[in-house]
Amino acid sequence: MHELRSLLPFLRPYLRTYALGLALVVISNFFAALGPRFLQQGIDALQTQDAFRRVQIAVALLLAVALLGGVARYGMRELLNSGSRRVETDLRDRLFQHLQRMSGAFYDRYPTGDVMARTTNDLLAVRMVAGPALMYLVDTSIRTLLIAPAMLAISPRLTLLAFLPLLGLPVIMVSMGGLVHRRSQAIQAHFSDLTSHVHENLSGVRVVRAYRQEEAETGHFRELSEEYLRRNLNLARVQGLFFPLLTLMGGLSAVTVLYVGGRLIMAGQVTVGEFVAFGVYLAMLVWPMIALGWAVNLVQRGAASMARINQLFQERPAITGPATAAALSSARGGRTVEFDGVWFRYPGAEERAWVLQDVSFKVEAGRSLAIVGPTGSGKSTLVDMIVRTHDPGRGAVRLDGTDIRRLDLGALRRTVGFVPQETFLFGETLRENVLLGAPDDGRLERVADVSQLAEALPSLPNGFDTVLGERGINLSGGQKQRAAIARALAQDPPVFVLDDALSAVDAQTEAKILAALRGALSGRTSIIVSHRLAAVRDADWIVVLNEGRIVEQGVHADLIARGGRYWELLRRQQLEEELEEESVGGV
Repeated sequence: MHELRSLLPFLRPYLRTYALGLALVVISNFFAALGPRFLQQGIDALQTQDAFRRVQIAVALLLAVALLGGVARYGMRELLNSGSRRVETDLRDRLFQHLQRMSGAFYDRYPTGDVMARTTNDLLAVRMVAGPALMYLVDTSIRTLLIAPAMLAISPRLTLLAFLPLLGLPVIMVSMGGLVHRRSQAIQAHFSDLTSHVHENLSGVRVVRAYRQEEAETGHFRELSEEYLRRNLNLARVQGLFFPLLTLMGGLSAVTVLYVGGRLIMAGQVTVGEFVAFGVYLAMLVWPMIALGWAVNLVQRGAASMARINQLFQERPAITGPATAAALSSARGGRTVEFDGVWFRYPGAEERAWVLQDVSFKVEAGRSLAIVGPTGSGKSTLVDMIVRTHDPGRGAVRLDGTDIRRLDLGALRRTVGFVPQETFLFGETLRENVLLGAPDDGRLERVADVSQLAEALPSLPNGFDTVLGERGINLSGGQKQRAAIARALAQDPPVFVLDDALSAVDAQTEAKILAALRGALSGRTSIIVSHRLAAVRDADWIVVLNEGRIVEQGVHADLIARGGRYWELLRRQQLEEELEEESVGGV
């Protein structure tokens, strides 16, 4: 239950709402407790001379307390449920903000489906604790405190006998509550697995169809779904036993009251009105006692869910900004980018080889750098460090001479326009995807021309205002990459980084984009990663990576003249292109 302590900071902003709601719990139960007393007076008045008048008074009082109690009960539910909704909203917002700061390593450990389950299903269970569970727990406690003295006033002996069976309730709730908690945890964990599988399957539905795996994936989903069903049935069996036991305790109390109360009436120790009032009081207690069991179940499930949410909150971002950030110079134009003895390997892979080893180079402000090398040589990892997706294990990356770990993270990422290898587009309009927070001051058309995205507009039904499907599914791979380049250009960054972001466009379009970029990026620093060496020959400086090390660097002509690794890569690509042309010509 200690997991729920972390919920308290989210309740504090709404203490006034909760205090008023709980006050109405007391008021509603106060009026409810008066009802049986007025009923008793009305019944006993039937044997008096002015019975009609006294019954009228009792009926009027019963109507008054029912009305006042009903209004108070409505207010209680409205306040406590609205408070829990606000707590849920704040908790979801805080969790989303936290998830935004997490690094890629976090999402390697927590699949998207798992995170989605925690931000939806688990949050719902926590809200039920902050609302209905709290309401019923307090309601039952207050009702018991108000009704027990009234029952004692009628007959201490009858009260004692009526409460004896109810003493078993705490034993049942404690013994079975732990079982509910454990089984709830197992259900929530498996629900995350189920959600992850659905998310992964739908994201890769084209691959599933292409390899005719529909039946296999359906079978796997069925296995997960049946396991989820089995775990829910296990919990349902416990809950199915829980509520009948509580009802049985209440029934035993009612039987005891009926038997002993009847004998007391015959002995003249209680009146008929008192006996009826006592029976109503007991009925008013039995249902809240049963509801108490439901509330305990909610608390157990909420505690299990809060533990899973706390697990996310306890994760710390691998990349954070400094407490006191160094200031970047306000000079316009490009920035100097320097790698100084950088070594890197991924967290958790300390026993493996370094991905980058002693990498050093410098790009002066306003100049261009190309990074080439075979697949797996560390090119993408290297440029990821410029925007601090990763930090070096040794060495430093500097911007205008300042270690980027000393810069404000937001300021750094505003300075660098980064186009990653894997393009991601949101399910919004093309305009919103390209601007992405940048002002719509005419730059949209300009960056569309530079990136050659303008060529794709005639094929879109509403041009820039065409709503893209999920992940831009209604655009081709080349169109997505051009949109991503336009997005980076729209931010007007001093440093521009392309991580093999032209791999899906044809050679002719690539040449157009690169020519346009040279003009658009004049005076800015640009770093281009490409597997096509023809695309980088005009760069001011070229770095050749192999197995995480710089094996060559220089300008295109000098690297060709050396006949080293760069020349080998270029010659291999030329041979591949010649063979492809011959195969096409043969067809």
